[in-house]
Amino acid sequence: MRNTILILLFFTTLCLKAQIPVLDNYNQIWNTQSNNSSESMPLGGGDIGMNVWVEKGDLYFYFSRSGTFDEHNTLLKLGRVKVSLTPNPFEGKEGFHQELKLKDGYILVGQNETKIKLWVDVFKPIIHVDLESKSPLKMTASYESWRHQNRISKGKENNANSYKWAPQGDLIIFKDSIAFENNGLKFYHRNREQTVFDVAVKQQKMESVKDQMMNPIANLTFGGFMKGDNLKPDGTYLGKYQDTDFKGFNLTSIEPSKKHSLEIYLNTIQSDFSTWNNGLKSLIAENKNTAKQSEKNTIKWWNNFWNRSFIFTQKNQSTAKDSVYQIGQNYQLFRYMLGCNAYGKYPTKFNGGLFTVDPVFTNPDLNFTPDFRNWGGGTMTAQNQRLVYHPMVKSGDFEMIKSQLNYYLSLQKNAELRTKVYWNHNGASFTEQLENFGLPNPTEYEWKRPIDYDPGMEYNAWLEYEWDTVFEFCQMMLQQKEYAGEDIQKYNPFIISCLRFFDEHYQYLAKKRGRKALDGNGHLVLFPGSAVETYKMTNNANSTISALKIITESLLNLSEKELSKEDGEYLKSFQTRIPPL
Repeated sequence: MRNTILILLFFTTLCLKAQIPVLDNYNQIWNTQSNNSSESMPLGGGDIGMNVWVEKGDLYFYFSRSGTFDEHNTLLKLGRVKVSLTPNPFEGKEGFHQELKLKDGYILVGQNETKIKLWVDVFKPIIHVDLESKSPLKMTASYESWRHQNRISKGKENNANSYKWAPQGDLIIFKDSIAFENNGLKFYHRNREQTVFDVAVKQQKMESVKDQMMNPIANLTFGGFMKGDNLKPDGTYLGKYQDTDFKGFNLTSIEPSKKHSLEIYLNTIQSDFSTWNNGLKSLIAENKNTAKQSEKNTIKWWNNFWNRSFIFTQKNQSTAKDSVYQIGQNYQLFRYMLGCNAYGKYPTKFNGGLFTVDPVFTNPDLNFTPDFRNWGGGTMTAQNQRLVYHPMVKSGDFEMIKSQLNYYLSLQKNAELRTKVYWNHNGASFTEQLENFGLPNPTEYEWKRPIDYDPGMEYNAWLEYEWDTVFEFCQMMLQQKEYAGEDIQKYNPFIISCLRFFDEHYQYLAKKRGRKALDGNGHLVLFPGSAVETYKMTNNANSTISALKIITESLLNLSEKELSKEDGEYLKSFQTRIPPL
């Protein structure tokens, strides 16, 4: 009897294990084509994001890349590709299959003995589209651009750039350069000389140090080259997708084939055009005949990515996709989209990342181009970004955190310059609604300001004195030691500069009000302040005090090798000036 019970328990355990979800259970599988781009599937790798869908028998995808900011700081998509096949295997409703293969990081689309695999090289900015069919097919790959001509950006459409609701005159979204070349298609956007950086610097009275400031959008060139071994240029056409007119550029197969490959090589760099062009040519030459090895390297990266963090959920022994299953699915899919920008120069934007689509599907009144997103492209809202990046500390995605932390490091000098120009003391001053060059968003800063108002301040009821959001990212920097075992000394100057701003600035403000820089107990008077975004004109807000306390304490817990004697002495002195909670 005892042995029988043990055997029954053993087989019951096997059955339960068989029903425990694995990653493949969370693959997204579609058995019907999409109605439009809002029903697209995410794909990406490295710093590239794509929206993939099949509509009316044609394969489409938008593609985007981290850091493609235009003159107005709009985060531009790089374009849309349409793939048409003759005879068309995607005609008819039977047998259609589109699947996001999470474990290996690719999408498979198939019907009628034709399979198309789409994948992105994690380590090199290259998009691959590989087709196999039982019978020879003719393929036309079309690059479609809505920036084939200059466009005027009006009204709410400017929410996609740094001017938001207060553009200073008509804003022109300048056209891209697009042309056939060497049996392929070259496309790129090169920023004009005058950008929103120059406008903001003048508006905010920073011209005296302009030549010392980091400018991330001057001379920025981004785009790429689309080609295939069996493809040649085949004319252009005009069309309209949803509310946006576009121009298409065809590459058509020289002869029908059972196999087709399409590659899109991308390059983004601040340089002259010749350097950008040579870099693109080098990328193409270096990767000739290396696609198979690159694919293996990419699959290995995604496999390791999934082994690092996952949440598999199932309700009891049920196989139904209920709300409990949904929790695990949502975790996998959201983390997958974050993984598509693991190596981006810029952090993943909270409002859609690299995966926004035509805005009319969100709101029919937003009949703008696919480049549109609310809350800008180059503008960062720390309160929202923290929600994207703080969980990565626990999930072990330390390489993905780097985009956000390095973003702050790149702005340190500009933030210190604005402190010196406005108030003539030290420390890095970070505002909320921050541009990618370290100054406040010009519209949040406000164009119509009182003549005698402090030029270092945003004239904004929500954002004035809200300077402490940076400390949440300082905390993430410090946690890299605890969670990732990293040497975090490279972050020390940045974190201390952020602390020093509060130390020196609130002494500066106190001296403007009276004789003494500190209160009767030798503490800083943190007035005026802001307690998160909600409470204004605060005195010694606990949210600010707790940030100062924990960051200072964490730094002082570093070893003598990790913290210089000079920095340690300053921090101990500063610690005595932090008000109590």
